[in-house]
Amino acid sequence: MTNTVEPRALRFSDDGMIPNNPKLPMLVYAQAFDLDSEPDPAAVFEQTFKRNRWGNSWRNGIFPYVHYHSAIHEVLGIAQGHARVRFGGNQGVELNLKAGDVAVLPAGTGHHRLSASPDLLVVGAYPPDGEYDLCRGSAEELRAARISIPRVPIPDYDPLGGKGGALPRLWRA
Repeated sequence: MTNTVEPRALRFSDDGMIPNNPKLPMLVYAQAFDLDSEPDPAAVFEQTFKRNRWGNSWRNGIFPYVHYHSAIHEVLGIAQGHARVRFGGNQGVELNLKAGDVAVLPAGTGHHRLSASPDLLVVGAYPPDGEYDLCRGSAEELRAARISIPRVPIPDYDPLGGKGGALPRLWRA
């Protein structure tokens, strides 16, 4: 079941290695889903994301190193377990994410799993516009990312709330 939750908006500056996003905040929906009675919690995320036009979903974890995507936005739903994740690069913030939480990362947002429970299961997905890439923070990547990040289209749909969700409102403000 989806809970109606207003997301927390977090902004990160370019730290010289990780560009982050110069205009768009990362959105964190704490306990967006009540998964206690769900036999397949990952399917709840997959169906919700797909219904709201975020696709190419996957089930896995979060990489244990700093990385970002310069050409696409990403949503991460915690289906099972918990993780401590640093967002925004080495100068960013550490958040404890647990089952039911969702993080929407605008292109350029650094993320790095610091620790996790053995049962961590994350569902990720992407909006229809953009191209998946994986950047680790080299100077060459950073130069290119500073050009590509502002060009990534803003999705019309929030991965949880669709057209009427918080993302279109907060990312177009």
